[in-house]
Amino acid sequence: MTYQYEYPRPAVSADIVVIDRRTTSSKILLIQRLKDPFADQWALPGGFMEIDETLESAAIRELREETGLIVADVQQVGAFSAVDRDPRGRVITVAFLVELKSDQTAVAADDARSTRWFDLDALPKLAFDHAEIIRQSLAVLAIKDGSGKHQ
Repeated sequence: MTYQYEYPRPAVSADIVVIDRRTTSSKILLIQRLKDPFADQWALPGGFMEIDETLESAAIRELREETGLIVADVQQVGAFSAVDRDPRGRVITVAFLVELKSDQTAVAADDARSTRWFDLDALPKLAFDHAEIIRQSLAVLAIKDGSGKHQ
């Protein structure tokens, strides 16, 4: 089925913030991008939503494709729609949060060169607007915990 619209349509993506709080200091999973834009830079796992899936399904699929991690449920953090957030064009992303609960090992695949767990207070420079996505995700996590701050 072909659609034609009078107005341009943005692309939609899903990014996922994976937190592991099972150790004394919380860690976040990042991927090193294989391709441009931002090749070799660190980013959240994520990618474009397929036409026949939900945003939640896209986030779960992208996490599996890029890291091998399998999760069943994700919590929506919010939408990020800055006009210039992606140099490839107009892309709106919806970010999701998941806390890792099992001893899975992240392995880079698809368009990820590598994966690494980072301490939340020692993050590298991030691609796109992923630093802002992480900030908002940590705020959601703090509210969920009732602590007012991340652990």
